[in-house]
Amino acid sequence: MCGRYVTVTKIKEIEKRFGVTAPNVTFEPNANVGAGQFAPVITGEKPGELQFYRFGFTPHWAKKNTLVLNARTEGDHNATDDPLYRGAKGILEKPMFRKAIRSQRCLVIADAFIEGPKEQALSKPYVVYLRDGEKPFAFAGIWDQWQHITTGELVHSFAILTTAGNELMDKIGHHRCPLILPRDAERAWLDNRTPLSEVTDMMQIFSAKKLNAYPISAAIKSPKDHDVHLLQPIGERVYPEYSYEVYQDLKMFGMGETRARERRDNGQLNLFG
Repeated sequence: MCGRYVTVTKIKEIEKRFGVTAPNVTFEPNANVGAGQFAPVITGEKPGELQFYRFGFTPHWAKKNTLVLNARTEGDHNATDDPLYRGAKGILEKPMFRKAIRSQRCLVIADAFIEGPKEQALSKPYVVYLRDGEKPFAFAGIWDQWQHITTGELVHSFAILTTAGNELMDKIGHHRCPLILPRDAERAWLDNRTPLSEVTDMMQIFSAKKLNAYPISAAIKSPKDHDVHLLQPIGERVYPEYSYEVYQDLKMFGMGETRARERRDNGQLNLFG
């Protein structure tokens, strides 16, 4: 699953990267986005606007508020999380998701995500990031609007789609991976005119060659701490790299530094620069 992720890029950079405008809201960098927290998304309903929805999906028909973080692309199929699975995409028939996957898709904005071994989970966490330096990027998501039965409050919420794990996730010891969309697929994911067959074609395991990871402190388990210090490495990267300063880059963006300032101060190529 993907229950924690990182969004530290400033709003103006997100606007530029995704070609959207943001409402006049206060957004603090969050190195530890978790269940129940509000985070930036772009929906097919308003593809030109950055919105802030709750992480934790509640379908419109639910009798109570739920916090479903992930939606398996395979649905109830692929019980063993086999990366070679090529069968039906069960999410299309899952009652909780079958409406949203057809007409309420979204991009979930992220800079990295946090994952750990299946058994130890966040007791042994890793930061997973894109090796080509792309930051931010987009998870494939779905959203819905739920109305509280007694108060009438409207809750807009989202879940992140997942696939079976790739080779990097296997090295970490985890069985699932969030569905990361290639940049050229983002607009098609949002567009409700995209044929369903093309939507399911996008549900591919993300290449491990495009990712890397490094271990961090189990302090990330605390949902109350959102500071970028949580992302400081405590060990070596899974795949060796030699010219990039991932943590320093994430830290600078979380503190509001500019790309130009970062390059000037470091004098080197940064993975997310």
